[in-house]
Amino acid sequence: MDFQDSERGAALRRELRDLVRSAMPREYLGAFTTDPRDLELAQNFCKLLADKGQLTPAWPVEYGGAASSPWEQAIMREEMWAHFEPRGAQYMGVNWVGPAIMRFGTEAQRAEHLERIARGQVIWCQGFSEPEAGSDLASLRTAAVADGDGWRVRGQKIWTSYATMADWCFLLARTSRGDKKHHGITVFLVPMDRPGIRVVPIKAMVGPHHLNEVYFDDVAVTREDVLGEVDQGWSIVREALAFERVGIARYARCDRLLNLAPVMLADRWDALPAELKQRWAKALVHTRQARLLAYRVIEKQETGTVDPADAAAYRIVATQVDQEVAEVLMDMIEERAVGAGDAARLFERAVDDHWRYAQAATVASGSIEVQRMLLSRTLLGAK
Repeated sequence: MDFQDSERGAALRRELRDLVRSAMPREYLGAFTTDPRDLELAQNFCKLLADKGQLTPAWPVEYGGAASSPWEQAIMREEMWAHFEPRGAQYMGVNWVGPAIMRFGTEAQRAEHLERIARGQVIWCQGFSEPEAGSDLASLRTAAVADGDGWRVRGQKIWTSYATMADWCFLLARTSRGDKKHHGITVFLVPMDRPGIRVVPIKAMVGPHHLNEVYFDDVAVTREDVLGEVDQGWSIVREALAFERVGIARYARCDRLLNLAPVMLADRWDALPAELKQRWAKALVHTRQARLLAYRVIEKQETGTVDPADAAAYRIVATQVDQEVAEVLMDMIEERAVGAGDAARLFERAVDDHWRYAQAATVASGSIEVQRMLLSRTLLGAK
């Protein structure tokens, strides 16, 4: 299969790069910093993309998209992640919250949420992980206790990215218990300003806004808040996670930073130890391998249902590459500091930012151990 960009795809890639170059400051390294202007920049950029029909290009036209192919959506992901995600937190709504609502939501839910996501007007967070149910997500304990025609949600979520700024939460809660822990989980779409929700930020080296605890103290939810069927939320979660795990093109940023290293090191490149250059070359090869694994999943998106095992295989490789590239680049900077000038200093900042985020790569969105188990079970035909 030919994985080169089509003529249309290459034009889209050039257009996106030009747009980032013209709309975003060179020093932009992400929306979630101590400077609130960075989030404002990201939100404005999303609206600019939406006006051009490029925020949700693969979505159906009736939901605010352009009915583009999954390959064009992949180009979008690659260019955005390579340039430190100028869409901010919107990738969550675009990549998997919106598609989940399209597939499983009621007409009322689609009408309420999809246009706002497609316009970049709303930020979502996911109420998944808990203190004792992170990678083993199906063991969650947050309970939705029956209360008249609805439920009262009681429990705690942790590691909830963007919860301090989110408008809505894609929440998992247990509505019943049975022999199998995957049964009895329900998805609720809950506004974050609903009474009883409390957010407590967690300080971390990746900066503000990313990690939070969220407490649910008798939060009222109704049938209208349920996505899909009551007690059948696990099937929605499995599909959503498959989209999420391939939805972040980590390899694209790795590729860009690796290729920038010889340019920024300039004449210092030749003085690097041979062993370090070999590690650089090996990391670049591994980055291209991760890209091909991502494309395998995208090809499945175009022709049929995504196999969770394919998504797991990509996730395993991509997160390891993230950390490998981070270590190689940090060692290069320490070995031969890049030259003077704004571009060189910005490259050092970009590498430092990438290294900090990479430390959690093999844990976030399902630990690498869980991904290996999922892949192994599929290959062995185990249930």
